[in-house]
Amino acid sequence: MKIKSIKASNFELPSSTISLLASADQERRSKDQGESAGGRDREAWFARDEVANPMSRYPRFKSHRNLWLPGWSQTVCVVVAEDGTYGVGMTSYGTPVNAVINEHFAPLLVGEDCMAIERLWDMMFRLSSPYSASGLASYAISAVDLALWDLKGKLLGVPVYSLLGGPSREKIYCYATGNDTDWYLELGFQATKLACPYGPADGLDALEKNEEAVATARDLIGPHRELMLDCWMAFDVEFAVRQAERLREYNLKWMEDCLIPEDFQGFTELRRRLPWQSLAMGEHWYSPLPFLSSVSNRTADYLQPDIQWVGGLTATVKICHMAEAAGISVIPHGGMNDPYGQHTSFAMPGIPWGEFFVASAPGISLEEGFRRVPGMSLPVDGHLTPNDGPGFGIELSMGDIESYSS
Repeated sequence: MKIKSIKASNFELPSSTISLLASADQERRSKDQGESAGGRDREAWFARDEVANPMSRYPRFKSHRNLWLPGWSQTVCVVVAEDGTYGVGMTSYGTPVNAVINEHFAPLLVGEDCMAIERLWDMMFRLSSPYSASGLASYAISAVDLALWDLKGKLLGVPVYSLLGGPSREKIYCYATGNDTDWYLELGFQATKLACPYGPADGLDALEKNEEAVATARDLIGPHRELMLDCWMAFDVEFAVRQAERLREYNLKWMEDCLIPEDFQGFTELRRRLPWQSLAMGEHWYSPLPFLSSVSNRTADYLQPDIQWVGGLTATVKICHMAEAAGISVIPHGGMNDPYGQHTSFAMPGIPWGEFFVASAPGISLEEGFRRVPGMSLPVDGHLTPNDGPGFGIELSMGDIESYSS
């Protein structure tokens, strides 16, 4: 079966951005006078809290990531086969990613065998070599690759996790990411990850303030639940080492993304200076190559590719195989927040956990507060089972896609 067309567009589900989620949650809670107990009258953490980030050293952008992140929408990529069957892939950073797909990849991939996904991935990786297959090109590769896997599942009438060999477990154990720890416990999550509030830009006090935040979370969840800390590219090696030493008594399962993602020597030094602290990284690595370097040098205990950014399902499976051979776990970034990560995690034995990023406010259920892709599953009591529809089970008609696209 040949590829008939490939097209990428800007895409936004209704009220799907975190800022709209936060405002909708706030409006709902302001009308509900009976939900003030237990801290449910507070704003969602993502709208409320400062989080340490790579731009924290610049005061104008320090208070919130939305002050400097690009305003590009999501991308939806639709690959249509000769018989009219279509697959749907999604990623971030719409406008420039759409250009890579529509103006470079699509004209050269139309007419290729839509089932030859390894070949098509290799073609895209090599096509983008003049401007690098990392960064924005990797987002474009991801969108096309995910659409091809969705199309393949639909053509064969099976879910993508079956194409990968079938379920490796009955359900996926999920942890919650965010700073409303008490609410995540109410939702049934048994593990949680904090977004670190302070970094080197905040001076020496940052070490103590971060310790207070971790101590509060540890007191809430107790000693028998796992706690992690996301440092979101905000630290340098010295700060990360000093912070880890101060947090040693709180038994963090891992510290995540401590350094700028391209600082490979820094990760090696961090591993050398913190032999006792588990480290997670890879959210902002593109293609399998940086992961190969990390596996070879044993810099990470947990690898965290984002399936919508790293090069799609094809790249993620390659990463899982190399990591499994080395005895290193893969826990995809935001893997429970989209059907792509859900199907992959359900099938791959080397993915023990799934991450669910919670951006809605306390008191708002996941069903109400998360604007998900139609057909996508949500965690229940800290566990998730993906849908079993063909492909990724995405329930979007071509009419839906057109109405949500621009």
